[in-house]
Amino acid sequence: MLKCGNRVLRVLFTCIGRRVTLLQDFRSAAKYLKLKAQFMGTDVTFLSPALQLCDKGFVVPPVSSPGYMRAIADIVKREKINLLIPTIDSDLGVISANREKLLKLGCVSLISSPQVIDTCRDKRKMHDFLVANGFDTPRIYSLKEASTSKKIKFPLFLKPWDGSAGKGNAVVKNRDELKFYSKSVPNCMVQEFVEGTEFTCDAYVDFDMKVRCIVPRMRIAVRGGEVSKGQVIKNRRIMDTTAALVQKLGAGPGVVTIQCFLTGDNRLLYMEMNPRFGGGVVLGIQAGANFPKWILSQLVGKNPTIKFDGFEDKLIMLRYDEQVFIKGE
Repeated sequence: MLKCGNRVLRVLFTCIGRRVTLLQDFRSAAKYLKLKAQFMGTDVTFLSPALQLCDKGFVVPPVSSPGYMRAIADIVKREKINLLIPTIDSDLGVISANREKLLKLGCVSLISSPQVIDTCRDKRKMHDFLVANGFDTPRIYSLKEASTSKKIKFPLFLKPWDGSAGKGNAVVKNRDELKFYSKSVPNCMVQEFVEGTEFTCDAYVDFDMKVRCIVPRMRIAVRGGEVSKGQVIKNRRIMDTTAALVQKLGAGPGVVTIQCFLTGDNRLLYMEMNPRFGGGVVLGIQAGANFPKWILSQLVGKNPTIKFDGFEDKLIMLRYDEQVFIKGE
């Protein structure tokens, strides 16, 4: 796609925040491929850990600001960015809507189409997509139906239909709790409560829109909506079904994160999909699914060898906080 030669490959992460390990994984991949590369980042504050570790960092307006996309485009043009990688849900829509404009500036965006983003960002639309295409998923109910129907069994699960990172989620055990908590959950969506083993799957979709690898990660512990302890589980049923789902939706290119449950009675239920790098993606990378290497390889015109299940099984990740120190004024 790009003819680098002696050129420097320039990569920009938007809303880079705490993505220190992901940044380091891309640096390691560039070094392994012997690519001259610069890794840059944006955030709304200078006090962003990963921003401090970029080759260049830029403070930009909030995603909700009318000037956000103009600021991103200015950086892309001025710094001659080759690849743009969004890292959080909130800027996926605006980046996707402007990906053709960025491409005219010579920048490839690692992002799905606006239609896919719209489906993924609205959990009601994702539910309808899953049902329409034969993928098992928990039932959803209207607040009125859940409050009045005697056929609906408690507990129930409440969450914002446009939420992320587990914010606003609640489990209610009866109608009194439903009435109380539904008022505090913005854009409340009522869902069947599911018990089972929760998995986050990292799906890699190449620039030709082919699903090349699926890494299921069992969630052992979660902190702040992000996995803090996880284990790679090479479950072929989950891998094959998830690949079919991602391909059917047409998500990609890049890494797509999918949430699902495997229940005690062997139901495989899909919950939601985030068309971006998940917080725990570093576990799959460490296990041998080297997404950064594959992305950079194809970006510079090479055809990486990718085995669908060519990663280490049973690897466990235990995450912890590290510190970045900077001098204040």
